[in-house]
Amino acid sequence: MTQIRLHNSKTRKEEVLAPLTPGKVSMYVCGPTVYDRAHIGNARPVIVFDTLFRLLRHVYGAENVTYVRNFTDVDDKINAEALRRQAAGVPGTLEDLIRGRTEETIAWYHADMDALGALRPTHEPRATEYIGPMIAMIEELIARGHAYAAEGHVLFDVRSFAGYGALSGRSVDDMIAGARVEVAPYKRDPMDFVLWKPSDDSLPGWQSPWGRGRPGWHIECSAMSRELLGETFDIHGGGIDLQFPHHENEIAQSCCANPSGQFAKIWMHNEMLQVEGKKMSKSLGNFFTVRDLLEQGWPGEVIRFVYLQTHYSKPMDWTDEKARQAEATLRKWRGMIAGAEPGQADPSVVAALSQDLNTAGAIAELHALAGKGDAAGLLASARLLGLLLPDMGAWAEQSVDLTAHAGHLAALRADAMVRKDFSAVDAMKSALMAAGVEVRMSKAGVELLPAAGFDASKLPVLE
Repeated sequence: MTQIRLHNSKTRKEEVLAPLTPGKVSMYVCGPTVYDRAHIGNARPVIVFDTLFRLLRHVYGAENVTYVRNFTDVDDKINAEALRRQAAGVPGTLEDLIRGRTEETIAWYHADMDALGALRPTHEPRATEYIGPMIAMIEELIARGHAYAAEGHVLFDVRSFAGYGALSGRSVDDMIAGARVEVAPYKRDPMDFVLWKPSDDSLPGWQSPWGRGRPGWHIECSAMSRELLGETFDIHGGGIDLQFPHHENEIAQSCCANPSGQFAKIWMHNEMLQVEGKKMSKSLGNFFTVRDLLEQGWPGEVIRFVYLQTHYSKPMDWTDEKARQAEATLRKWRGMIAGAEPGQADPSVVAALSQDLNTAGAIAELHALAGKGDAAGLLASARLLGLLLPDMGAWAEQSVDLTAHAGHLAALRADAMVRKDFSAVDAMKSALMAAGVEVRMSKAGVELLPAAGFDASKLPVLE
């Protein structure tokens, strides 16, 4: 069987994946808080761990891999959005507005991630479906001396867990020294975090031993992973932004509630995403949702390809130039595999992915397969990365020979250079670009390439 090696964020070294149950793999990845559309940074862990999911299914068999990714559907941001809608006069009770918003957002999320070629996980639990197990785990933590109730809240006692900070490499005292937060008076220690908090009549809540309230964020994943995967499982993934405090807190509460378990054996974290070399932010005008990119004309397959070109552990930069190059590559490959049946995934591609999910290396191997003209091997290997899937190629079906248009533009340019009047050339270029054609003009000649949003029906008519 193929040996898979993964970098473990907790031990800070590469380790061989040795499943707890031989031949079966379990993986938990933190999912979205469903109050708005997923931005393109949110899509990175989806694509990273979907690719790992595909590799695990390839190596162990689809029936032997369990992948859990949650939906956080109880959160103050969701409540705030529902209250905003209520204030704006949207009809319905607050509970109806909250449910409507979460259902709408989950549908958006599924549609957007489907467009990126992501498989649905084995389980997609919603936090509101696991309130009972969360309350039970909190009770266990109190009974074991790791949590305490105070003023309607329940808090985890960070000092009670000696291993706190091991994942992020921080000491509790350093965390306190660097903190710039107001400490609630009911906390015994500034680093103690909320497991349960009270809800008044204007907020959603559930009855508990500590009064009507709702869970804190961190307890959700600990409770849901235990219910679906057990006290110990193989892989836990998520973005590097979750390493502290979310994942650190998950470890603390899970290990204290389940002293005989290990929680997750291997931790994996993907790095952050930038846009055109800058941190994505609304103030810079470079904040995009996945739906924004799709509506700009970038096919989901092209977006996925751009993401896979950077190793998950490295910061990734989304640029339009990368997307244009990805689209050109995929058009070429789709033309090459037309009519081909998939063969076997090439061992070199499997080997690259098995070496800490080296997607950049795997793509280099795909280029090599294309260079050798191995259509069957290219098709099977690309599908292992979620590329060249049969239901993702509609965008590339518009194929047209642009030779005549290139020749016409070249003739216009030659004539313009004699007459010193380039108006006809500029008009032709504008018409081609409006049809989604990238125009490249140099001393060597004219090159036309289909680009994002290419529409053959909009090409200028040649006389």
